[in-house]
Amino acid sequence: MNQSATLEEVIEVGGVITDRQPVDFHRLGLAGCIDRLTVPLRRQGTYVRWETPHHGVEISSDCAALLYQSAQEALSNTFKHAHATDVTVRLASVFHGIRLMVADNGTGFESVRPAAEGVNGHGLRTISQAVEEAGGTVDITSAPGTGTAITITIPLD
Repeated sequence: MNQSATLEEVIEVGGVITDRQPVDFHRLGLAGCIDRLTVPLRRQGTYVRWETPHHGVEISSDCAALLYQSAQEALSNTFKHAHATDVTVRLASVFHGIRLMVADNGTGFESVRPAAEGVNGHGLRTISQAVEEAGGTVDITSAPGTGTAITITIPLD
């Protein structure tokens, strides 16, 4: 199967970015799997910048799946709501953990709840709960007209 046929398997359905192929962390790595999720954004003309300053961090399949699902939700929200022209995806090791950040220059939103209480969307709320159950943290920074940054940190020990 060639690369273009493989990328055609990444689609959006109702604004949700999905990969019709099984996620293969062993073949593509976590960054490669997340990068596939950016295809619909690129097709609509959004510039996607990748930052992966550290390579080769070994993480469990559960941690990789949680980060992948988190990226899928964040990128779907960017695709569906943000009207962004620029998206940055950063995957980096941090002290005893791994951090995923998805930031866009889109429309942003005004949080109707205090940050400590939770987040607005059902998908982000579900991801936040799963990350917290894994001992991690989710930080969402957004305001109207300033874009949105979602940072997820998961401990590795």
